[in-house]
Amino acid sequence: MVRRDKSNYIIQSVSHALDVLEEFQGDVDELGVTELSKKLKLHKNNVFRILATLQSRNYIEQNKANENYRLGLNCLHLGQTFIQQRGMLKQAKPILQELAEKTGETSYMSILRGSDVVYLDVVEPTTTVRVVSRLGLHIPAHASAAGKALIAFESEEDLRKRLGEDLKGYTKNTIRNIEELFRDLESVRSQGYATDLEELEEGLRCIASPIRDYTRKVIGALSVSGPANRLTDEKIQTTIGAEVAQLAKDLSTRLGFRE
Repeated sequence: MVRRDKSNYIIQSVSHALDVLEEFQGDVDELGVTELSKKLKLHKNNVFRILATLQSRNYIEQNKANENYRLGLNCLHLGQTFIQQRGMLKQAKPILQELAEKTGETSYMSILRGSDVVYLDVVEPTTTVRVVSRLGLHIPAHASAAGKALIAFESEEDLRKRLGEDLKGYTKNTIRNIEELFRDLESVRSQGYATDLEELEEGLRCIASPIRDYTRKVIGALSVSGPANRLTDEKIQTTIGAEVAQLAKDLSTRLGFRE
């Protein structure tokens, strides 16, 4: 029996749906029907039907404010499954648990998506007062310790493309200028960890360090979050900063990183 080429079995509508999903890569966060139609050279009605189907299964969601579309949570769930299968989260879990136990604060594992941080896993401490979990949320990179750890080793040119010149403010402590962010990232590279000193949310502080794999590339961030009255400047500088940096290094080693 002659085997037919697998290209003969391709379902065109499924292929187009995957084309739509693949447009949401890199710095692209949201796209409209017209823009997708032009990019994919598909009729707007076809694009709308594909988006509606993907939205019904939570692979796409719509921004009600501008009617554009963005990736839905099921894409994150698929990504989590892939990462788990490749072992990163499996390797990270005991490190997250150790960090939560040592610091008494909530620990996170996160990755970078465009200009945002996405939290993939969390371990909560046994303390009575703890941070509300950010699992699955998208947090602006410039206003978070995890984000700063993730972007600290990118070039200034790439960061300008990723973030723009003027950065959105969330509290009076938020860095709002790209040049100021560059100076902050210098300290991340020199001390081995990044800080968010109530820059995203008043009363909340975070410390994070980058995670690398065998390619030496930054692939994630290990972080800890807690109330500002517990994560004082002195505590960060004397203990927690070093603990986060060391455990991030331990996880990187497990993933094949060698200095």
